[in-house]
Amino acid sequence: MFSGAFTAIVTPFKDGRVDETAFVQLIRFGIDGGITGFLPCGTTGESPTLSHDEHNRVIEICVKEVAGQVKVIAGTGSNSTQEAVELTRHAQKVGADAALLVSPYYNKPTHEGLYRHFKAVAESVDIPILLYNIQGRTAVNIENSTMERLSKIPNIMGVKEASGSILQMSEVIRLCGSEFDVLSGDDQMTFPLMALGGKGVISVVTNIVPDKMSALVKSMLNGDIDGARAKHFEVFELCQAMFIETNPIPVKAALALMGKIQAEYRLPLCPLSPVNHEKLKAILDKYGLL
Repeated sequence: MFSGAFTAIVTPFKDGRVDETAFVQLIRFGIDGGITGFLPCGTTGESPTLSHDEHNRVIEICVKEVAGQVKVIAGTGSNSTQEAVELTRHAQKVGADAALLVSPYYNKPTHEGLYRHFKAVAESVDIPILLYNIQGRTAVNIENSTMERLSKIPNIMGVKEASGSILQMSEVIRLCGSEFDVLSGDDQMTFPLMALGGKGVISVVTNIVPDKMSALVKSMLNGDIDGARAKHFEVFELCQAMFIETNPIPVKAALALMGKIQAEYRLPLCPLSPVNHEKLKAILDKYGLL
């Protein structure tokens, strides 16, 4: 189900509103670059600052524009189980292929609470569910024993792993088996995770170079490890640049420098610092993106 390079797509803004025209153009750019699918309304899409109407609209636009050419994994997570249920049901209704559920943040649930949360959302819909493990943003790590329990729920079919621990990722693959798809939540970890049996990446850098990360993932899926390793190092510096400040500040700055979107954020996110802006510009220039 979840195999390939998926773009965690940004939500462009213009004059305080979602820039739907720029959003559609980004989708077309990604499809032309060979990506496998999109994740609208994830962290990179600034989902915490989208109203419910905006959130639902962004997913609807993505599904409509993709028109079945690639997959759409809708970001529908929340720290309220009922809210996550409602968002996920809407994603299913408008035709999303799957939903991504981040761990409930701020609440700091127990592992039994985590299990019950994800189970309740999964059982409220028929579409496949991908979990999202990112302790750095949620204060909780989905431990491997809990992940194994969750993998037995029929429509929980994988995880976006951003724990930062290759040991944890390896153990998840071992415990949950080959039918449970483990995707990297960090571009820089894609190659090593896929070497262990991971199926791909939900990527930030594919917003600006969809072709390069797609090629890396395809090489790994085709067993061309040497070719994939070369592509890993080719894109490595650019991947690092996407995190010189909090995501998605650098990637939106990059897209603005490339003339694809306005350099507009919603507070509490703010523009890249002048020093880092110059660093990013130099790296983009090095990659021939300006």
